[in-house]
Amino acid sequence: MELSRTRARRLPAITLVAALAVACGASALPEGAHGAAGVTVPSTRTMLAERDWARPVVPFRVVRAFIAPAHEYGPGHRGIDVEAPAGADVSAPASGVVAFSGMVAGRGILTIDHGDGLVSTFEPVQSVLSPGTPVGKGEHIGAVTSGGHAPLGQLHFGVRLNDSYINPMLLLGEVPRAILLPCCE
Repeated sequence: MELSRTRARRLPAITLVAALAVACGASALPEGAHGAAGVTVPSTRTMLAERDWARPVVPFRVVRAFIAPAHEYGPGHRGIDVEAPAGADVSAPASGVVAFSGMVAGRGILTIDHGDGLVSTFEPVQSVLSPGTPVGKGEHIGAVTSGGHAPLGQLHFGVRLNDSYINPMLLLGEVPRAILLPCCE
């Protein structure tokens, strides 16, 4: 009887977790696992890589990598910094709608809402685009300027998925898989 109560209490929690995973585009099953009717369920990482985003600047060389914070307000680097001289063209990595374009704390910021909970942010960028302007993948959205946390000659590129920062490299399909090495002998 105790086991039945425990299962009954866990069912709403399990249902909530599954519903959130589906709403966030995540999978409760590991990559390659089989769901109902034998359908293979791709991981969130695979689904993001399949979106085929473009690099916002060319050439593209990451000078500071993404560092996920341990918690929402913890230290980290919520994006990547890419080498980009002042005046370099910045392009939309995917189609979307400009959500914000303007100055924040003395630096130019441009934010694009790509739908499905994905939002990209670029700084420091000078742009003539206004909020509500649709942009296509690869379309010019602005030029690198100076200011912000990135040193002169760098562009900060950040991405949020459902209000949580993720590594932009996931969308560019360029994050290598982690390889676990033997620990101890």
